[in-house]
Amino acid sequence: MDKNKKKIVCLGGGIGTSNLLKGLKHYPLDLSVVTSMADDGGSSGRLRKAYGIMPPGDIISCIAALIPDEQKELAELLTYRFSGSDKEDKTIGGQKFGNLLMLAEIQRTGDFYKAIDVTKKMFGVHADFFPASDERTHLSAITEDGRQVHSETTLDLALYSQPHGLKKIYIRPKDPKVNPQIISAIMNADCIVSGPGDLYTNQLPVLVIPQIREAFLKSPAKKMFILNIANKPFETKGFTLLDFIKAFEEHLGTFPFNQIIINNNYSYTIPQEYQYTYIEINEELREKKQSFQLIEDDLVNKDFPLYHDPQKLASVVVKRI
Repeated sequence: MDKNKKKIVCLGGGIGTSNLLKGLKHYPLDLSVVTSMADDGGSSGRLRKAYGIMPPGDIISCIAALIPDEQKELAELLTYRFSGSDKEDKTIGGQKFGNLLMLAEIQRTGDFYKAIDVTKKMFGVHADFFPASDERTHLSAITEDGRQVHSETTLDLALYSQPHGLKKIYIRPKDPKVNPQIISAIMNADCIVSGPGDLYTNQLPVLVIPQIREAFLKSPAKKMFILNIANKPFETKGFTLLDFIKAFEEHLGTFPFNQIIINNNYSYTIPQEYQYTYIEINEELREKKQSFQLIEDDLVNKDFPLYHDPQKLASVVVKRI
């Protein structure tokens, strides 16, 4: 890492982290990205099952997000999905090109980290990317009514009966192996960011890993939680900011963030077909003195108001490091 640059560690993966990185790449920062290895669905999950590899999808999306804007065709190539939706394990229908590139590099080099290194160099990306664990993990949850549900796909697609939502997630194995470089990055970071992204399938699956949780809580870095723009149907349906805070307390024993970054522009209509709703901010959190600072700004993507605008979000984050 360049000692003259601020060191940022982004935890999570998924679309939310990718959007954040699209904005952060315009600033002189040392970036490290840690993504969950619990993904067992979609194209990445199919490769995981068929070839016994770590799921590459989130890392590929994050690499693509950091490709310079003037080379956007390369980013589009990396995230290009082949036509079709065939779910047979070894067909390419619906697969991202980048996933297949990573698969080829994993098989060629025999090493997941070498495959990441080759891929990011191939596309001119300068950041560190880590799987949250060096073992494939399996995600499970307990619902509010006490049932156990298993697999990241089940949680992500809400393949469990309603109206009872999720109460707590856990991973297997309970204490997976973690690359020591992740711990070093967390302990030496200027700022650690969790979110935006799915609470139970992107953010918490990284933070509940014992070694990561311990380092995160001990790290002197500024800790920043980016609240999603809108609630995902089923997973966080009806959640207010206070519900997100309670979820972190339930899993980590505390709400460890110094700052919460919040969108305050609700003027754009979310298409009904998505069934998403803007997240409400509990007024009592504004009225009472808290251990964290609420930072509210216009952060919404006006063209697709489910998500943050990458440039708006990055600007607020960088000012607060």
